[in-house]
Amino acid sequence: MARQVPLMNVRNIGIMAHIDAGKTTTTERILFYTGRTYKLGNVDEGSTEMDWMAQERERGITITSAATTCAWRDHQINIIDTPGHVDFTVEVERSIRVLDGAIALFCAVGGVEPQSETVWRQSDRYRVPRLAFVNKMDRIGADFFGTMDMMKERLHAHPVPLQIPIGKEERFRGMVDLIEMVAYIWPEDAQATGARFETVAIPAELVEQAEFWREHMIEALAEYCDTFAERYLEEHDFTPDELRAAVRKATLQAQVTPVLCGSAFRNKGVQPLLDAVIHYLPSPQDVLPVKGINPKTEKEEERPAEDEAPLSALAFKIMSDPHVGKLTYLRIYSGVLKSGAGVYNPSLERHERVNRLLLMHANDRRPIEEARTGDIVAAIGLRATTTGHTLCDSKHPIALESITFPEPVIAIAIEPRTLADQDRLAQAMQRLAEEDPSFHVRVDSETNQTIISGMGELHLEILVDRMRREFGVEANIGRPQVAYRETLTVATESEGRFIKQTGGHGQYGHCWIRIEPLPPGSGFEFLNEVKGGEIPREYIPSIEKGVIDAMSSGPLGGYPMVDVKVTVFEGSYHPVDSSEIAFQVAGSIAFREGARRCGPQLLEPIMRLEVVTPPEYLGDILGGLNQRRADIEGIEARAGTQRVHANVPLAETFGYATDLRSISQGRATYTMEFSHYARVPDTLAGEILGRG
Repeated sequence: MARQVPLMNVRNIGIMAHIDAGKTTTTERILFYTGRTYKLGNVDEGSTEMDWMAQERERGITITSAATTCAWRDHQINIIDTPGHVDFTVEVERSIRVLDGAIALFCAVGGVEPQSETVWRQSDRYRVPRLAFVNKMDRIGADFFGTMDMMKERLHAHPVPLQIPIGKEERFRGMVDLIEMVAYIWPEDAQATGARFETVAIPAELVEQAEFWREHMIEALAEYCDTFAERYLEEHDFTPDELRAAVRKATLQAQVTPVLCGSAFRNKGVQPLLDAVIHYLPSPQDVLPVKGINPKTEKEEERPAEDEAPLSALAFKIMSDPHVGKLTYLRIYSGVLKSGAGVYNPSLERHERVNRLLLMHANDRRPIEEARTGDIVAAIGLRATTTGHTLCDSKHPIALESITFPEPVIAIAIEPRTLADQDRLAQAMQRLAEEDPSFHVRVDSETNQTIISGMGELHLEILVDRMRREFGVEANIGRPQVAYRETLTVATESEGRFIKQTGGHGQYGHCWIRIEPLPPGSGFEFLNEVKGGEIPREYIPSIEKGVIDAMSSGPLGGYPMVDVKVTVFEGSYHPVDSSEIAFQVAGSIAFREGARRCGPQLLEPIMRLEVVTPPEYLGDILGGLNQRRADIEGIEARAGTQRVHANVPLAETFGYATDLRSISQGRATYTMEFSHYARVPDTLAGEILGRG
């Protein structure tokens, strides 16, 4: 089957922002104006296409990233609508990993909010070119230019406006296009869908401002393009096509961020945004060829974005479907994948078969015969493949870079209410853990309780709700528990000796290790400094495995240990009795004995908190935060509200939503995301360990 749309006309984009910035509403307008849907979905009414889960429609938030495909001006746009709530940041992470470009939405009132910063940093990590869309220009307190200033200050971005608004708040009517130097005006008819708008001359009162910002745009572009700068010095007369080409080049190199504005809810500004996606965001051919490691040669290889190249695809999302089973979302980076074809998974070193391929539209699906370079599709039949795995041609194997996920910070105990629920609970947790890499399940060795961990209270609440609705599991839930960690403060040397004599071969493992603390956030480091063959090289990985096993349960409260460096420097072996298991046990013994002498300390997760409140409640809110051991970083005034920025221990945040509503009569809101781990004060450490 021939390619329906030229690859240069394909766009893979994500829509990302802080919660309640208008991502889903913008996506719904895009689907309507491109003819993908025939009615305007509304988040408040629970009638959106992209928020299809019952929990999403009830809460009015996006929980899982949803994929869809639409067409605009002979281009194919594959869109992933991502969540804005910090508890579901893993959905954003894996979506950005497979996207070529993104639309960063900002609320014109709130500006750059905490989760906006998080997704911006995620995009920076993968060097994803972005457009910025300043939404909600019709809201009281809307400030287009203030939002751009916040982008510079908080994101260290280089925003370049391609539009300026005509009016703001209730007087917002449209925008001036600085490329074409015309104005777009939407009718004020309350029944209008926004499909029709007028292109008119720039209002007289905005001509001078438009000329100023156009000159600003041209100067900014001249900084990043030498040929454009030469033209700029010679003459200022650029055609719209020349300007668009310069903006596109600078955007693809992530040197500037074009900024547009509008009001998705009021149906204004979405069509120019779609035009900007076509003009400035990359096709799969505009990004660098994907790189990976050939598992046979261990050398780096790359795959160009071509249908003729060998197949390479990344599984970036797993979804359990009650009708068809396991759906594996794939991004095809090169080659062609046909329905019924066999593929090779180098991550597992096994072959799999794709039974069927589906083109997704949120929760609806259409069978297709093949997927080509640049496509985002779902596959049925991949039993072992999971998030982050590569699928490729077995004759040309390649393992693409996987996806990294944050560690969970909160845990609760869960138990089935009846014996009949027991098997269903195990199956439900297995399915959900497959779908969500930030959801962890373990059994506490001391209490024999099943412990589930996640990114926040809402995250776990949604997962438990899904267990009940989708899998019919009724379960009792314990109080949330904080995911504490342990670390060390001083260095020491420790001996591990494991000798066991039985009939026949015995067991002999002996090692000396040096244990040292590392700076916060460094993780774990293991070095081998054994000289002279005191310990054969093949036993060194066993010692490391024993150390890692011992680190899973620290000496204070049995919490995992972090930021530790271990060096094995001496030891001995027996030519007959030594074995891998003996040295693994010796490594574990050495670490456990040494860790007790290294001044172990308890660490707790610290959350970055932002509270938005009317000024009259500021004093009470600050008092409440101080009682919760919060470190107030700053207070800023914006759009008639006060914004409090603070770091607060996760253990102190439970129940904060209720307290905040009570203090502010329901008028204040807050957002929270994980920041770092910090030492627990000595006065509290004993109490926490006593509870544990």
